[in-house]
Amino acid sequence: MSEKLRSARPHPAPAPPSGEANVENDSGLPLKPVYSVEDRRAEEPRPGTFPYTRGIHKDMYRGRLWTMRQYAGFGTAAESNKRYRFLLDQGQTGLSVAFDLPTQIGYDSDDPMANGEVGKVGVAIDSLEDMEVLLQDIPLDKVSTSMTINATAAMLLLLYQLVAEKQGCPPEKITGTVQNDILKEYAARGTYIFPPRPSMRLITDLFAYCARNLPNWNTISISGYHMREAGSTAAEEIALTLSHAIAYVEAAQAAGLAVDDLAPRVSFFFACHMDFFEEVAKFRAARRMWARIMRDRFHATDERSLALRFHTQTGGVTLTAQQPLNNVVRTTLEAMSAVLGGTQSLHTNGYDEALGLPSQSAAEIALRTQQVIGFESAVPYVADPLGGSYYVENLTDRVEEEALAIMAEIDELGGAVAGIESGWTQRRIADSAYRMQLRIESGERVVVGVNRYTDTQFRPVEIMKVSPRHQLAQSRALKKLRARRSMSVVDGHRAAIERAARGSENLMPVLKAALADYLTIGECCAVLRGVFGEYHPGEAA
Repeated sequence: MSEKLRSARPHPAPAPPSGEANVENDSGLPLKPVYSVEDRRAEEPRPGTFPYTRGIHKDMYRGRLWTMRQYAGFGTAAESNKRYRFLLDQGQTGLSVAFDLPTQIGYDSDDPMANGEVGKVGVAIDSLEDMEVLLQDIPLDKVSTSMTINATAAMLLLLYQLVAEKQGCPPEKITGTVQNDILKEYAARGTYIFPPRPSMRLITDLFAYCARNLPNWNTISISGYHMREAGSTAAEEIALTLSHAIAYVEAAQAAGLAVDDLAPRVSFFFACHMDFFEEVAKFRAARRMWARIMRDRFHATDERSLALRFHTQTGGVTLTAQQPLNNVVRTTLEAMSAVLGGTQSLHTNGYDEALGLPSQSAAEIALRTQQVIGFESAVPYVADPLGGSYYVENLTDRVEEEALAIMAEIDELGGAVAGIESGWTQRRIADSAYRMQLRIESGERVVVGVNRYTDTQFRPVEIMKVSPRHQLAQSRALKKLRARRSMSVVDGHRAAIERAARGSENLMPVLKAALADYLTIGECCAVLRGVFGEYHPGEAA
C-alpha cells in the first residue's frame, strides 16, 4: 500500500459504550442506554402555563421567531457601525454590542491602563460622541439592542438613551437589554471595578431609574454564560445564575422596589454547549425553577414575573483553533438545542472565533445558520418538540435536582454575594473546569480535531486583526473633545457625581447630566473610584 493511501485511512472508530459500562455525560450524570415511561415524572402542563417547563408562550415560535443577534463590535465606533448595518441588511433582527476592555472597566482610550487593548475585543466608547457615531443611521425606535456591559452598564445605557433622545425616539420605544450583571464578573470573568456592595447599588439605581424613565428596557441580563465558559457544569450554570438572580431581587426589594415591578424586566443569558440533550433539559429546568422561586420565595403574582426569558450564545470554549471549519457544525448543533430548548434570543459564534475576532464572512455564516434553522428546518412549527421524550424529561428532572442542591449550599453560605466573597463560587467553577480538562487530555472526552481525528495538514484561516492605530485615533479624538469643553462645567459635574456617590440618592440622573455634556466614561469612573474604591479578589466588600 502506498504511503499516501496509508495516511488517508480513517482512524478506527471508537467502540460504542457497552450497555454494562458506566457512561456519564459532560456534567457527570450517569446515562442509561434506554429510557422508558418509568423514568419520567407526571406530565408537564402545556407551553405558556406555569411552571413554563415547556416554554413561556403557548405557540412559541409560530407567531414570531427568536430574535437573531450577532455579537459584534471592534475598533472604532465608525467601523462597528458599518458591521451593524451590514448585519441588519442581511436579516439580523437585533443588535448586540461588544465593548473593548478599557470601556468595560472604566478607562478612557488615552489612559495608560488602556495601552494595547483599545478596540481589541469590542468597540471603544469613551463618550457620547462615540455612541453617536456607533448608532448613526440605525433607527432606535425599530431596533432592539443588547449591550454586554457590566461595571459601566449605567453609563452605557445612559449614552444609548441620550442618542435615542437625539433621534426623537420616545422613551417607551427604547427597547433592549443591558447585561448589568456584576456578580458573575467576580465569579468568573474579571471585568469589575468597584467592590460588590457599591456595585449592587449601581445596579439597583439602574433598576429604579428604568422603572421611571425607560418602561420597556430590560434592566438586567443575569448571565450564566461566562460561568459556563469558565468551566461550570450545566447544573452549576443554572444554579449559580438563579442564585445571583435571587441576590439582585433581594437587593431591589431592599431599595424599595416591588418584585412585580422589577421581575418582568429581568432576563437571563445562558451558554449552549455540545451535550445536545442536556442543554435542552437545562433550559427547561431553569424555566421551571425560576417560576417556582418567584412564586414561592418572592410571592410574585404577575405572570410575567414567573416566566424566565433568556438569550443564548453558542459556546466559545467549544470552538477549536484546530480544523476551525468543524466549528460550523458545532455551532449549528448548539443553536439547534437552544431553539429546541425555547430561547427568546440567540447569538451564533463565528467559526474563526477561536483564532480572533469573527471576520465578516464568518459572522454572515453564523447568522445564516440561525436563518436556516428558522426558515428551513420546520423545527419552529411546534412548541417544545422534545417534550415527552423519556430521556429529555428525565434529564430535566435530574439537572433540576442537582441545581437545587447547589442552590441550597449557596443559601447556607449566606447567599450569592457571600459565596463570591469567600471564594466558594470561584473554587467550584475551577474544580469543574479541571475535571473536564483532565477528561479531554486523557481522551475520555473526544474533541474532534484536537484529541482524535487530528490533521497534520495546516489550512490557514484569515484572522481578523485590529490595528494599533485605533488607539492613536481615539486618543486624538479625546484630546479634541476635551479642548472643546468648559472646565467649569466638567468640574461641576464631577462634584455632583461625588456628592451623589457619598450620599444615598440615585446616581443615574447626575451621571446622565454629566455624559450629556460629554464627560467621558473614564472621568465618571475616576470619581466613583475615589468614593467606592476598587475591588481586589480576597478583600471584603
